Amino acid sequence: MAERTAVDMWFDPLCPWAWLTSRWLLEVERVRPVDVRFRVMSLSVLNEGRDLPEQYVALMETGWAPVRICIAAEQKYGPQVLRDLYTAFGNRIHLNKEELGPDLYVAALADAGLDSDLAEAGGSTEYDEALRASHNAGMKPVGTDVGTPVIHAPGPVEGEKVAFFGPVITPAPKGEAAGRLWDGVLLVAGTPGFYELKRSRDQDPIFD
Repeated sequence: MAERTAVDMWFDPLCPWAWLTSRWLLEVERVRPVDVRFRVMSLSVLNEGRDLPEQYVALMETGWAPVRICIAAEQKYGPQVLRDLYTAFGNRIHLNKEELGPDLYVAALADAGLDSDLAEAGGSTEYDEALRASHNAGMKPVGTDVGTPVIHAPGPVEGEKVAFFGPVITPAPKGEAAGRLWDGVLLVAGTPGFYELKRSRDQDPIFD
């Protein structure tokens, strides 16, 4: 049996593309010897000080609460709880199209079996230093001109990691198709001097 390796993915619960990538990675776990560990980044932190459309500014203001709650849960229970909490957030935000707010936060915490009082962290700056530290740990290796998802995976040199943005996909591949995409992503991301492979996106996120 092949030795399993850790793969870290940084997410913001608001991002539908990160959600799809995370569902793909969970499929990859089934067909490749990897264990996915979820980490928190923040689009609200990333976009601080940027000139943004008014509607997006409002979204970024709302976006502080879910990531603060994730950090609070991580501090109380350990990083392993982020997997189920992220799934709970994503199911409600992206699949059920529920409105962001205290009701959603309490319900998501309950879905993940966590203390509902953690919802209060959404309106507090107490966790912002830890949030920024988590964000920076994920983003520093890939730069600030990308968003989420960011993945840190085993590199071609033993003991080293390769960090990259993406893949941006819809819908999330399943089974061996997920595994083949993982193989290809590792190949290009681990190639010295490789930076970008992109085409125009002509589909909205497809959740299934």
